[in-house]
Amino acid sequence: MTKIIGITGGIGSGKTMIAEYIKSLGVPVYIADEEAKAIMTSEKIIAAITSEFGKEVLINGEINRAKLAQLVFNNPEKLKKLNSIVHPEVKKHFDTWVEKHKNYPFVFKEAAILFESGSNKYCDAVITVTSPLETRLQRVMKRDKTQRESVLKRMQNQWSDEKRIAKSDYVIHNLSVDATIKQVDEILKILKNQ
Repeated sequence: MTKIIGITGGIGSGKTMIAEYIKSLGVPVYIADEEAKAIMTSEKIIAAITSEFGKEVLINGEINRAKLAQLVFNNPEKLKKLNSIVHPEVKKHFDTWVEKHKNYPFVFKEAAILFESGSNKYCDAVITVTSPLETRLQRVMKRDKTQRESVLKRMQNQWSDEKRIAKSDYVIHNLSVDATIKQVDEILKILKNQ
């Protein structure tokens, strides 16, 4: 039976870099955010989102992610509603993906809101990635070309590192690339020997 290992962490913690490294070793990695973006282009999901949030979230017939983000990020009820539309579809897609990779001893699922979405309950183990707050802020501001306040607001909608760590099996402290890769290799070694 293929084991599912979750990778999570706050925005800007370095989850994607770690996921890419694991992928480079030939281990299947499901990037939930990328897949959710793709799923949000389906007619069924576009119809459900516009029904809930109105046609103003559309641009040229597609979801305007920036506009939708503005609507939901400061409104927990609206965010919950959006998640209730998108997450079940991501779960179905992920289950199909796992089935395609059932010959591997383990696969990874990288998701920023692994705990918040309840996806952790489908994982055999969870890795939380941490990084200093200022480092995370700088990474996201540079990556998304956005303001500090905007990133801080997004962070407030996610669990704290402490809360994630308390529910995780492994923790990677992403302080430098070399040290981080070493921690990933150690965890992979443990997983291979289980």
